[in-house]
Amino acid sequence: MLTAFNQSIKALRSNPVRTGLTTLGIVIGIGTVILVLSAGEGFRGFINAQVDAFGSNTLFIETRVPPTTKNRNTGGAAGAAQSDQSRANSPVAITTLKNRDIEEIKRLPNIQNAYGMVVGQKVVSFGNVAKNSLIYGASPERFEIDKGELNGGRFYTPAEDAGAVQVVVIGNALAKDLFGESEPIGKLIRVGELNFEVIGVYEARGAFGGMDIDQSVFIPLLTAQKKLLGIDYLLFAIAQLQDANLGEATAEDIKQVLRENHNITNPEKDDFYVQTQAEAMETFNTIFGGLTALLIAIAAISLIVGGVGIMNIMYVVVTERTAEIGLKKALGAKQSDILNEFLIEAVLVTVLGGIMGICFGSFLAWIVSLVAMKGGLAWGFSVPVYAILLAVGVSAAIGIGFGVLPARQAAKLDPVEAMRYE
Repeated sequence: MLTAFNQSIKALRSNPVRTGLTTLGIVIGIGTVILVLSAGEGFRGFINAQVDAFGSNTLFIETRVPPTTKNRNTGGAAGAAQSDQSRANSPVAITTLKNRDIEEIKRLPNIQNAYGMVVGQKVVSFGNVAKNSLIYGASPERFEIDKGELNGGRFYTPAEDAGAVQVVVIGNALAKDLFGESEPIGKLIRVGELNFEVIGVYEARGAFGGMDIDQSVFIPLLTAQKKLLGIDYLLFAIAQLQDANLGEATAEDIKQVLRENHNITNPEKDDFYVQTQAEAMETFNTIFGGLTALLIAIAAISLIVGGVGIMNIMYVVVTERTAEIGLKKALGAKQSDILNEFLIEAVLVTVLGGIMGICFGSFLAWIVSLVAMKGGLAWGFSVPVYAILLAVGVSAAIGIGFGVLPARQAAKLDPVEAMRYE
């Protein structure tokens, strides 16, 4: 076996250009697999970090258009980031989720806290600088549930919310756009037609679930409802659980409360949607798993093409070395010796391609993580061990699978006929 290995190494080194071109398809295929799996781990870690930052033990409650004969197949949860005013003008706007619903939800056994939110879009300005920003009206309980931290200042209080006081907490990027290097705390900014005092600035957090907090404005809920938007309903709400393991049971309790408050007797006509973080992550994992499988399937095509290329090249090699094979067999080499030599050569080519593909894919994954981090995303770079094992295993399997036919052909050559070949 050692002799066959040495012979294979010698044969590969004798024609480095052909060896390199033969491995190219394997390099591209394995590199793609490594890139997909590595980037997938980075993206999954980013999503998990975002979920943890916004509260992993929470339930999401959102208004939706009740399914009817006309829209039963198309009705779904409305987008939280959609403008509140556009909803109000829409013929399908749902106005049944009220502040009192949230107060009753707070009294449920497994609910630790809850808050409601409304969303609008207004021009936010200071001096000569104006930005079109999303305005989130939220009750102060949000700051107890949300894990965001302030770069400076404070959050608004329940008293300020009850009094519809015009105070505001702004995102980090918006603060820089409006004030530059100046201190924003205590300054007055204009939101729509009203003046608000800046009392807090968020640390940079990035975007998640349609919310770009770094460019957003947070004001007391009643201030948003009464003074900015002129409404008395909520778009969505967040409930914090005492025990996340009871999430599904608590979701059913919330549904019962909302059905009673909204006079709904048929669950199929719910005008709301309740989702646990576990359900949200399950949906994400299903979608992401399918996308990953699709990308790996595409990479597999490249691997198959590379394997066919290896087989063709090995057939060429067998043809070129027919006389050499005949001489070896005439000197006493067995069929198994010839088979092992050519099979090892095919496996070495694919394993070499696999190693190069791992390096190539890891480099591309590192570039992706750098670009993501430059964009403000908490995207860690990692190459999963299972991805490396998969790459090496697949490349070796391709070498054996596509190298066995040319190797068997070489091993079965008649020594006398082979030695006559020129």
